Amino acid sequence: MTAVAASWLPLSTGERSVAIEVLVHGPLSRTELARRLDLSAGSLTRLTKPLIESGLLIEVPEAGTPAEVRQGRPSQPLDVVAESGSFIGFKITEDMVYGVVTTLRSEIVARHDRPLTNRDPAQVADLLAEMTDELAREHPRLAGIGIGVGGLVQERAVVGESPFLHWRDVPLGELVEERTGLPVVVENDVAALVEAETWFGAGRGLDRFVVLTIGAGIGYGLVLGGRRVPYAEEDRGFGRHWIIDPNGPLTPDGTRGSAVSLLAIPSIRYQVRAATGRDHTYEEILALAAAGDPMPARVIDEAGRALGVLVAQIANFAMPQKILLAGEGVGLMDVAGKAVEDTVRAHRHPLAAPIDLETKVSDFHDWARGAAVLAIQVLVLGVVEV
Repeated sequence: MTAVAASWLPLSTGERSVAIEVLVHGPLSRTELARRLDLSAGSLTRLTKPLIESGLLIEVPEAGTPAEVRQGRPSQPLDVVAESGSFIGFKITEDMVYGVVTTLRSEIVARHDRPLTNRDPAQVADLLAEMTDELAREHPRLAGIGIGVGGLVQERAVVGESPFLHWRDVPLGELVEERTGLPVVVENDVAALVEAETWFGAGRGLDRFVVLTIGAGIGYGLVLGGRRVPYAEEDRGFGRHWIIDPNGPLTPDGTRGSAVSLLAIPSIRYQVRAATGRDHTYEEILALAAAGDPMPARVIDEAGRALGVLVAQIANFAMPQKILLAGEGVGLMDVAGKAVEDTVRAHRHPLAAPIDLETKVSDFHDWARGAAVLAIQVLVLGVVEV
C-alpha cells in the first residue's frame, strides 16, 4: 500500500491557522474569520486562495440566504471539504483492535474490528496492516493512521510502557508505517479522546474543559486556553494514587481507597467476586445493584460516592466550564447518579456554581475516532503541540 498525500499539503503557518479555524468552528464568513485570526482582508484572501484552489476549503451559501442575493465573496462563508481526506483510527485493548475511518471533520464513515489474539508487537502491527488493507478497499484515498494505546507514549511513535499490553519501548509507529506505507501517529488513548472532544465534541469552543474516563482504568485530561495540557505522568497510573477514601477497598490494582480501587471496572468486579464468590460482568453488577441485591448495591453506591468526590475535587481545583464523563464505565451514572450528585454537593461550597457534568455513553469506536483526530491534527494539519 502506498500513501496518498492530500493535494493541499504542505500548509504554511498562516494557511494552517485558517484551515484549523474553519475546520473546528466553520462554516465562517470571511469577516468573522479575519476577526478571529486578527488578519486584514487582503491577508485573508492571500491565505484562503490556495486552500480553495487545492480543494481543502469551499465557499458555501449562507444559510437562509435567497439564491438571488448569494453574490459576492463577502457573503459566502468558508467551510472545509470534509471528504478531501480519509483517516484511520485504531484503539488497541487487551483483546481487541477497534478501527474506524473518518472524514477530515472526524465523522465516522466505516468501522472494522478484529480480535487481538497475540500481543507480540510485530504480530499486532501485522494485524493493523491487514485491517488497513481491508478498510482501504472501500476508502482508497487514506491520508494517515492514528493509533490509541493505553499507556505511556513517547514522541507520538513509541509505546514506552503499556500495562494492558505488557509492552515496553515498542516502536509501534515505525512497525505499522513499514507495513502500510502510510504515515502513522501513536498517542495515549485518553489524550487522543481529549483532543477529539476539544476540537469536535463536548469541549469545542471552551477555554477550560476536563475529560474524566472510567473503564478498565481511570483517565483524566485537562484543557486550558482551549489546548490540552500534556503532563509527564500521562497514563502512568492516574487514579491509582488519587486517594478518595483511605479506609476504602484494597484491590490488586491501585492503592487502598484510590480512584482506581473504587471506580475501575476490574476493581468493582473484584470486590463483588471477593464478597460473593461469584464472577459477574460489569453490566450484571449494575443490574443487580439496581434491583437491590445488597452486595452489588453497596459496591456501586460506594463507587458513585467516589465518583462524586473525584468530580467535586476536579471542579474545586481546575474550575472547568464543563466536565465530560466518558468511557465504558459510565453506566454507573444510571444506577448511582443520585449518590454522585449528593456527594458532589457535599464537597462543594454552597454558593459554588453548578458543575456542567456531561455524560457520554461511548464505546471503543469513540476512542478509535480520537486516534484518527490525532492523525488529522499531526499528520495533515501539521500541529506539533496539541
